[in-house]
Amino acid sequence: MSRTVLPLASSTPKSADPLALIDVDHVRLYVGNAKQSAFFWAHAFGFSVEQYSDLTTGSRDEASYLLRQGNIRLVLTTGLTKDHPACKDVALYGDGVKDIAFAVQDATATWEAAIRNGAQSAHAPIERADANGVVTTAAIRTFGRCVHTFVSRRGNYALPNVKQGGAFMPQFAPVRNFAPNAYNRAHPCGLECVDHCVGNVELGKMNHWVQWYSDVLGFKLFKHFDDKDISTEYSALMSKVMDSGAGLIKIPINEPATGKRKSQVQEYLDFHDQTPGVQHLAFRCNDALETVAELRARGVDFLRLPDTYYEKVWDRVEGEMHAHVAEDHDRIKELGLLVDADDEGYLLQLFTMPLQDRPTLFIEIICRRGSQSFGKGNFRALFESLELEQERRGNL
Repeated sequence: MSRTVLPLASSTPKSADPLALIDVDHVRLYVGNAKQSAFFWAHAFGFSVEQYSDLTTGSRDEASYLLRQGNIRLVLTTGLTKDHPACKDVALYGDGVKDIAFAVQDATATWEAAIRNGAQSAHAPIERADANGVVTTAAIRTFGRCVHTFVSRRGNYALPNVKQGGAFMPQFAPVRNFAPNAYNRAHPCGLECVDHCVGNVELGKMNHWVQWYSDVLGFKLFKHFDDKDISTEYSALMSKVMDSGAGLIKIPINEPATGKRKSQVQEYLDFHDQTPGVQHLAFRCNDALETVAELRARGVDFLRLPDTYYEKVWDRVEGEMHAHVAEDHDRIKELGLLVDADDEGYLLQLFTMPLQDRPTLFIEIICRRGSQSFGKGNFRALFESLELEQERRGNL
C-alpha cells in the first residue's frame, strides 16, 4: 500500500545534514515500451534485468523494469494509460532520462530542506510499505523535463540490500528465466557506477541552474569550460560542472554558444521540444579496453575519430602532461578510445552514437586513472566528430 506523508518538522534527523546525499539510488528513464527497452539495455550494455512492476504485481498505471550492473540501477518506466506522465513525456521528447534519484537518510527531511531552499515540488513525500519494509520518496523539479527524487529505505529495502540485488520497492517482483542475464554474467561489460550526467539547457540558462544546484542542494562548482575550451570552426558550447561532494556525482550544465553553425546543444533542444534535459549519462569502468571491446562486440555504435587524432595524442598526454598511460597504445587506437590527462592522472573515454532515432541521448564510457576532469584536451576532436554526425543528419 502507499500513502502520502504529511511533512513534519520533527522528521528531520537532529544529527545529520538533511541534504547529505548517500548515493545515486537509481536513474529512471521514461520509455515507450519498457519491456523492449529492457532487452536493449541487457543485450547492448550488459545490464541484468532483475525486477519488474506491472499489472501482474499490482501496478495499474505503469510498468517498470529494474536493471542493475555494478552500482548502476536503471529503472525503465512506461505508462499504461494515455494520461500517465510517461506517455506525455515520450510523446513530447522521446525516450529519455526523467529522474536522477538520490538515496538519503530521510526523504521527507531532505525534501523539506530543498523546498525551503527554493525548490519546486514534483511530489510530496509518499510512503510505500509492505511486509519487507518501507520506502519513502519525495521529488523536486530541476531543469526541463527532469526531477530529483529523494529515496530513504528501511527494513529489507535498505540500500545495502538493494545493491546486492535485494527487493527494490513494494510492487516489484523478481524476473525469472531471462536468458540474457546468464549471458551477461558470463560476459560482463564491467560498468561500475554513474560517473556524471550532463544537462543541456537553453541559451542564457546555464548560470541559473548552476546557482540553483548551489542554493537548493548545496552542490559546488567543480569546473568551468567556456566557448574557447569547447569549440570548433563551426560550433561551440559552454559548460559548468556542479559537484555533489563526497565523490558521489557531478552534473555538468551545458548551454549553446554562438558559432557559425548549430551546436550539439541546440540540436538536442530542437529535437527535445526546446526543453532542457539530460544529454548523456557517463558510466565509469575499471578496464576501458575490456569494457569497450565487449560493448563493440555486442554491437554498440561509438563515435569515430580520424586516425590523425592518434598522431598527436601521445605527445600531448605523455609528453606535455607527463602522464604514463599503462594501457596498450595500439589497442587504444584499435578500439577508438580518447585519452586525456591533467595534473592528477589520466583518463580514457568514448562516446556512443545516439541510442535512439532522435539525437537526444547517448552514453559515455569513462575510465579514470587519477584524473577527475572531463577530457578537455579531447573537446575539439570530439566536437569535430559530432559535427560530422550532425551534418549527416542534416542538422549542422
